[in-house]
Amino acid sequence: MGLLFQLFWDFFKTGLFAIGGGLATLPFLYEMQKGTGWFTVEDITNMIAVSEATPGPLGVNMASYVGYLTDGAGGSLAATLGLVAPSVLCVLLVFRFLKRFQENKTVQHIMQGLRAASVAMITAAGLGVAQVAFMGQGKLDWINLALAAALFAVTKLWKKHSPILLILLSGLAGYLLKLS
Repeated sequence: MGLLFQLFWDFFKTGLFAIGGGLATLPFLYEMQKGTGWFTVEDITNMIAVSEATPGPLGVNMASYVGYLTDGAGGSLAATLGLVAPSVLCVLLVFRFLKRFQENKTVQHIMQGLRAASVAMITAAGLGVAQVAFMGQGKLDWINLALAAALFAVTKLWKKHSPILLILLSGLAGYLLKLS
């Protein structure tokens, strides 16, 4: 199987089953990392940071990042198209039949189950990212932990926070704190 097709296919499967948005792709990325060796666990953490700091959907940014690392611009295109193709196809199908089934109790129950699955996948991915961020060198990184706690507090207490400003300040704080 050619590399471009493999990138497309692996990200197609990810896009098909990563229900819940960009963070829901993380368990699939960890599995892909183990199976292909295209990138490291540390690369996944970097992907998240870069994807959060750049415009566009998180999952698409991460697919583009992996594709580019793996096979340049062509790989980036193949991975990105693979990730979004299932969503496009599903939306086209669902839209066609939505009116007919929107009041159906079975469909409503299935959607509730899918929401629970997406919460579980995002939580598992978040815990994996936290482990890398806070225990990256095998010991607790107090600076990263304090920075994350401070940013969490700011987002909860300061209702009009700017995500862009927080991301920029976080990068600057991380840089300055790691210098000492």
